Order: sequence, then C-alpha cells, then structure tokens
Amino acid sequence: MCEPGKTRLESIQGKRAAVFLDRDGTIIADDNYLSEPAQVRLLPGAAEAIRCLRAAGYLIIVVSNQSGIARGLFTEERLAEINRRMEALLAAEGAHLDAIYYCPHLPEGTVAKYARECDCRKPAPGLLLRAAREHNIDLSRSWIIGDAERDVEAGRRAGLTSRTILLAERRPPQTVAGAIAPSLTAAAEIVLQELQDC
Repeated sequence: MCEPGKTRLESIQGKRAAVFLDRDGTIIADDNYLSEPAQVRLLPGAAEAIRCLRAAGYLIIVVSNQSGIARGLFTEERLAEINRRMEALLAAEGAHLDAIYYCPHLPEGTVAKYARECDCRKPAPGLLLRAAREHNIDLSRSWIIGDAERDVEAGRRAGLTSRTILLAERRPPQTVAGAIAPSLTAAAEIVLQELQDC
C-alpha cells in the first residue's frame, strides 16, 4: 500500500494533522467487551495501514469508548494491559500509535465512579478535542475512521466535517459519513489519495 515517494504531510504553523482511529472493529477484532490481553487480535492489514499513514506524516491517535469499565467488566488497569498488548502486536509489524484516549463512562454503569454523563463518550467530541489540545493538532486537516456511526458523529462535532470514514461493506442509508470503506486498509488509501491529489 505504501509507495516510494508518496507526498509527506507538512505541519502548518507548528500544527500537525492526525488520523483518529476507533479501536474495536477498526484496529483489533471486536470481541464484545474485550477483557483479556490474550484475546487481542489485529485485523488484517491494520498494522500496514497505520504504518503508511504515519509515514505520510499523520499522527495516529486512538479514541475509544470503553464502557466495560463503567459496567464493572474490567478495570482501567486491565484496559492498559490490553492496549499495551495491541501496541506490541502493532510494533512487531513496524506500526506505532502516537496516543490512546478512552472514555470509561456510562450513565447507567454499575461502578459509581464512572456512572455519569460526560463529554468524552462518542458521539461527543471530547476525546478528539482533548487530543487536539495536547498534541497541537489541526482538526481541519485531520480524519476519523471507525466502524460505528458514533465515530462519524464525533468527528463531525469536532469539526472534521467530511473527513469521516465509516468502515462498512456498503453505505448505510442514514449515514452522514464522508466516505465508506470496507477495511482500515481501504480507508487509509482514501486518506493517502487526498495527499496525492493536492
């Protein structure tokens, strides 16, 4: 997928562009409240897609709802172990993430500490906005890729407008996603094609 000599994204006034990625169903298999590091499985082509996007100059930031914490299915410490396992599997294929942000909240959760409304649970844009502040990201040149409408909506609310890609085999009738792709690999090709067209 990566091609020699592909255009590299330049920073503008010190700001970088990012590709925000959902985790479950986008980078790793969605095993319904994944709670064990040993269960982590990279989706086919995910590492190559991340490697190519980073090589083009994008920051790669994971933004993930993790309501399993609020539901009492696993702890933040266990989530950190799972994420480390994902990062290790990616690194083994030469792919690296720049940051991981997650929302542990759910208003109807059973763990009181996390059972509340928040501005970080997608489709709210809080995770993206926080990442933009902390990593000096230009949201107008950034993208979000995910397998759920909430990912698309979080991107829209953060100002990514049409730079939203929904992972799906066909376009759902009600989606407002800027593009549809069957895999992270195909989504990365859409992002990289824009650089080539500039």
